[in-house]
Amino acid sequence: MFRKLFYSIRWKILSIVLMSAVLAIGTTLLLIPILQIASQIGIFPFTDILRAVASRYDFSVFFMMALTAFFFFIVYMLILTQRMIRYLVKITEAVQQIADGRFDRRVPVNSQDELGTLAENINRMTTQLKVSLEEERRAERTKAELITNVSHDLRTPLTSLSGYLGLIEQDRYRDEVELRHYVSIAYEKSQRLTVLVNDLFEYTRASGGGIALNRSAINLAEMLGQLAVQYRHSLQEAGLEARLQVPEEAKVIVPADGDKLVRVFENLLVNAIHYGREGKVVDIHVRTEGSAAVAEVVNYGEPIPASDLPHVFDRFYRVEKSRAEHTGGSGLGLAIAKTIVELHGGAISVRSDQCRTSFEVRLPLGASR
Repeated sequence: MFRKLFYSIRWKILSIVLMSAVLAIGTTLLLIPILQIASQIGIFPFTDILRAVASRYDFSVFFMMALTAFFFFIVYMLILTQRMIRYLVKITEAVQQIADGRFDRRVPVNSQDELGTLAENINRMTTQLKVSLEEERRAERTKAELITNVSHDLRTPLTSLSGYLGLIEQDRYRDEVELRHYVSIAYEKSQRLTVLVNDLFEYTRASGGGIALNRSAINLAEMLGQLAVQYRHSLQEAGLEARLQVPEEAKVIVPADGDKLVRVFENLLVNAIHYGREGKVVDIHVRTEGSAAVAEVVNYGEPIPASDLPHVFDRFYRVEKSRAEHTGGSGLGLAIAKTIVELHGGAISVRSDQCRTSFEVRLPLGASR
């Protein structure tokens, strides 16, 4: 407390006032004998001037000494406060430059008093403003990309749907077989639209905090075993086989929302089926590490380029850049998975090399029932 008081502006101002008063009094007391000696020698008629002024204005000698001391007090105050005033001017100039948009400007922190604290707070405020503006610009860019991507992904199936329905409406088909073919394509495009809209709606809810988790004790090993069975047909159609590896006790309990967590691993399995056909195998590993449950979905297909790895969980990001329907989904699946995992207090990551691509989900362990 005393250290803080010692470095405060109040103490510094009090010290300057006291020092100026002492120096003024000392200078006055020292100056008068010097002037008297100079008057006696004949260099400066101080005594004659003092008597003339005192007799004309009826000033006492003590009053004139007080005036002289006050004059020196003002002079010393100006001298001793000059450094503080210069520092205030620097702070003012920096604030003006920051107000003009120069967020790279920093105020030098030259003291440990309130002015130093003010400079630190101004620098912190400037940094936060710069970050906020960058985030705002990034949000604007993301919004523009979102609108562009949604428009593209919705326009393609809508165009096809409108085209085939137009052919049906105008009776431009040869026979019932071709009619059913057009209807089938229109139905497929409508299903595609449904998936896109549902993914977009779910991602918006998840990223906006609109999803409430209904937690219960979930056996992660059992859940992934059931998913492997459910996706057996899709795996076989893709020429793949699922291999499940779980702990011997076959119980890895996590407090989670089962429906939301299923969506995470469905996205990972669909991703492995789509991109891992060349590997012939999809490995699903479940284990515990400390206080975390770890689930891995591994495929051995084409690797993800290193330049794309940091963006895999970005919304609407696809490793294949053409955004064609047959090359991928909505581009929201992994973004939704990441959001759901983080809502559970966990983390999701990806590693990829020439041999394998592994998606790893870490979730906090819960008490076993």
